[in-house]
Amino acid sequence: MAEAEDAVFDRIMVMVGDRGAFQKRFNYLFNVGQIIFASMAAMNIILALSVPDHFCHVPGRENTNLTLEEWKRIVLPREYDNRGMEVLSSCKMYNVTGADVQEIWTNTTKPEEVFNETISCGHGYTYDKQWYERTAVTQQDWVCDKDLYVTNTFVFNRVGEVFGTFIFGQLGDTIGRRIIYYISVILTISGRMLSIFTSSSFVMFSIASVLGSCAANSAFQSPLIIAMEMSNDEARAQIAMMQNVGWTVGLCIMPLVFWWVRDWVWFIALTTVPYGIFALFPKYMIESPRWLANRGRYKDSAKQLNKIGKINRKDVEITEKLLVQMLPSTGHEKVYGFASLFSSWRLAKNASLLVICWSICCIVYLSIILNISRMGGNPFVNFLWQSFIELPASVIGQKMGDIIGRRYTNVIGFLLAALGCVPVIFMVKNTELDLYATSFTVFVKFAITINFFAINLQSMETYPTCLRQTGISVSAIIANGLGVLGPYIVYLGTNFDARYPFMIMGFILLFGAVASLFLPETLYEKLPETLQEAQQFGANQSFWFLPKAPPKNKKPTYEETPSKADGTTEKLNQPQFEP
Repeated sequence: MAEAEDAVFDRIMVMVGDRGAFQKRFNYLFNVGQIIFASMAAMNIILALSVPDHFCHVPGRENTNLTLEEWKRIVLPREYDNRGMEVLSSCKMYNVTGADVQEIWTNTTKPEEVFNETISCGHGYTYDKQWYERTAVTQQDWVCDKDLYVTNTFVFNRVGEVFGTFIFGQLGDTIGRRIIYYISVILTISGRMLSIFTSSSFVMFSIASVLGSCAANSAFQSPLIIAMEMSNDEARAQIAMMQNVGWTVGLCIMPLVFWWVRDWVWFIALTTVPYGIFALFPKYMIESPRWLANRGRYKDSAKQLNKIGKINRKDVEITEKLLVQMLPSTGHEKVYGFASLFSSWRLAKNASLLVICWSICCIVYLSIILNISRMGGNPFVNFLWQSFIELPASVIGQKMGDIIGRRYTNVIGFLLAALGCVPVIFMVKNTELDLYATSFTVFVKFAITINFFAINLQSMETYPTCLRQTGISVSAIIANGLGVLGPYIVYLGTNFDARYPFMIMGFILLFGAVASLFLPETLYEKLPETLQEAQQFGANQSFWFLPKAPPKNKKPTYEETPSKADGTTEKLNQPQFEP
């Protein structure tokens, strides 16, 4: 009988349909379509802050017959880049005049033999416009002595996500997933559009950028959690995979839009404003009936369940009275938000390990993304195919997660990503091996995407309904907090040694593989409903095992509901599982 009580809401979902037309419509609309635009709005700031090749503008070339390359070889000193190669300086110039240059060119004297004084760019910068007509960086000259502006903006975005996820994550479990979704859409659009008008002030631009990023995680979490909580356990991996497909499609479209408009202002507008379309479908974005019931709001839960049943063509009527009768203890457990995650040793251990895995995924993923704009060749094509690789990674992640389990999928993903970093360390300083180094970098992106898929799904299935959004938000909070290291890791590689990022990533990926081994397996496990269930989750699992599918349920039969308080029973014309 205890087992039946644990699965009571799952049985209620079977009555109204837990994998029917309503779920399909919801997922295609909000976990695919909406995510396509949400991913562009969340990530477009990265491409908007692209840094094209640049060098000091030295006036006077118009009075000579020198080509640009000839002029640069004379007026710019040489220095060593992050690969140890000698190149023309991007941020220094010789203290020369146009007449001095003409004399040197005529006498074929080497510049370094005549000029011994180098200065910063005193006349502005010249930017390579092969790919970008204008970026936020070129518009405001955030290069050289201001190059940390770009890195700090990415860091501020991470900080914004930390605070936003902390606030909206707990609110999602307190006031509901649906309202948080709408708040997230409004904040993201407002912040990104404000960044267009505030770029002349770095402080205001940073504030707008933070505003546009603070609700990014909740915009993804809310519809995914709602879908998970109204679907059967066999559909969980598929729903997560659908959201990953939407994310990948959005990231693939985004660079093509920038390639087309070539201007960051139009790019931000075109990849942000359409996101608001999905706020125009309020009747399709329902509140999670499972969450409503867990909060004791049986009347609202029944209303949402009947809406699902109607679309799924189920001839049932769920009433508040029925839910009160079937869920006598739901919603009465005291939960203290974030602190409840550490209410027992096992739950605290699971939460801590999930946080570690989330953090490593976040640091590595962001570092790889930011490194794309610093690669040679067409930056839009680079971004496109490194984004596209996430699609097969999501599919493989789903297949692996459904065959060998979420835990071993995480372990394998971390190990593959770590192994992919090793050859890059030995190749990245050799320009002749650029193609191979890039290929292994993409492989690391492929592997870490498998991890992101698995750890996100595992988090959904480990935390209880009463703390699901709070728990995932805590993981995202700490992950984004540590994610601020990502931009600085890339900065080390850009300004010091190109090998450093891959050395750091390889080490923490190995640590992630070890940490993920101690997580509980969630495949084929019932979603924990209460804090007590979450505190015992995984206690009966051995360390080395492969998950096995439980026996298929028998066909539904019609049976009586649990006894009423007066000892009588009520016959319902709706299916219940046989014991």
